[in-house]
Amino acid sequence: MADAGAKKSNTNAKSGGKKKEVKKETGLGLSKKKDENFGEWYSEVVVHSEMIEYYDISGCYILRPWTMSIWETMQAFFDAEIKRMKVKNTYFPLFVSPGVLEKEKDHVEGFAPEVAWVTRSGKSELEVPIAIRPTSETVMYPYFSKWIRGHRDLPLKLNQWCNVVRWEFSNPTPFIRSREFLWQEGHTAFATQAEADEEVLEILELYRRIYEEYLAIPVVKGKKSELEKFAGGLYTTSVEAFIPNTGRGVQGATSHCLGQNFAKMFGIEFENEKGGKAMVWQNSWAYSTRTIGVMVMVHGDDKGLVLPPKVAATQVIVVPVPYKDTNTKEMFEACLRTVDTLTEAGFRVEADLRDNYGPGWKYSHWEMKGVPLRIEIGPRDLEKKQVRLARRDNSDKLDIPVSNLVEQVKDILDRIQENLFDVAKQKRDASIRVAKTWDEFMEALNQKKMILAPWCDEMEVEEDVKKRTKGEIGAAKSLCTPFEQPELPEGTLCFASGKPAKKWTYWGRSY
Repeated sequence: MADAGAKKSNTNAKSGGKKKEVKKETGLGLSKKKDENFGEWYSEVVVHSEMIEYYDISGCYILRPWTMSIWETMQAFFDAEIKRMKVKNTYFPLFVSPGVLEKEKDHVEGFAPEVAWVTRSGKSELEVPIAIRPTSETVMYPYFSKWIRGHRDLPLKLNQWCNVVRWEFSNPTPFIRSREFLWQEGHTAFATQAEADEEVLEILELYRRIYEEYLAIPVVKGKKSELEKFAGGLYTTSVEAFIPNTGRGVQGATSHCLGQNFAKMFGIEFENEKGGKAMVWQNSWAYSTRTIGVMVMVHGDDKGLVLPPKVAATQVIVVPVPYKDTNTKEMFEACLRTVDTLTEAGFRVEADLRDNYGPGWKYSHWEMKGVPLRIEIGPRDLEKKQVRLARRDNSDKLDIPVSNLVEQVKDILDRIQENLFDVAKQKRDASIRVAKTWDEFMEALNQKKMILAPWCDEMEVEEDVKKRTKGEIGAAKSLCTPFEQPELPEGTLCFASGKPAKKWTYWGRSY
């Protein structure tokens, strides 16, 4: 839970003397409510909490330090885990030549509308336009064919932390749908399908852990339909989140088995132990800064951001609460001692000792930024050798003795992390409906539900579902077929076609 690297910032006030005149500040709160205007609420939260700043190019955003700290925490976890799996980090160029990009037909058709092209250098037109990577399969695989010669060269396991650009879309949304975003993308090659299949699920479990253990967001692990799988791949697995306020699913992260399709296109073959030639089996897998947007949507409230302690840049904020004409020196010193004690215990802590803002303004400021726990220290607390703890997730307050500070803070941060997940899961589960007929499906869809329905697993039927549900707020589609399948009684029919059902699948609108 707690990490080293805690900070003591915002301590630029004098360490003693009487308070300066307190500024009267306004405009800290949100003007929109989450349940009334979700889109505008979300836009306000990500800006007011200092997560992002809007940029002068549509669909591009500045990721501020409050965001990057969360990304770095997830990165540290994931990077360590894949290194245990013997995956090595690398970096490939941002630019892709047209000939390479267009080599795999299904793949390029899947990404073609989103590819950005460099067509000029200065005032001169380029003889051959250069694409900016939307993903790196076609960037990397010509070199896989160069580096893999024999069975001893396998498995080849590479990952890169980078940015990608996907240009053409409407309604950009910070984190969720942007023209440039940060991600990791893993690309691996194996001698056998069994090895590739095993890694697909191993990586998917890491993605589940990012969402559930770090971001406190419940997800469903499952397999994508043929219509929704990665373009050019054999099959796609994903972790799927759901936003109850909007009734939309979110593809949280994906782990693809590419099969041997790209190996054939790029000539990635090896000499096996018997001296014969064979094609490699490949995977690719990725998660992006979209994870952070899902976190904001799931946990945020009408006061602003709500951060799970595991990823919060600042887990605890210490605020002095002086009364009128109070000498603040002793109080400030107590605040700094509290910061030192918690920092030494491994927590990420700051003290807000600015003397031109009152306690109420500071409370609102740090609530907006989603800091999980606030410690208040006033004159009475000093007398009683105690501090007051205030939780961001449920507003509970508790007075504790200073002598028991570290143990209590650890316990409460653990409880906050657990409570955020439990509340999110309760809301997600309450949004799930089982629909066995088309009428039940449409009723649940109109109620913004995540729908579990029996399906015949035919692409034409899914395409028909999309056509029949198309509207101003988007069509419904399959989200994933969960690995944990409920019992499917014999004779169960597909909700959409009336044909014999083969599986249970989640459906809904999505981002």
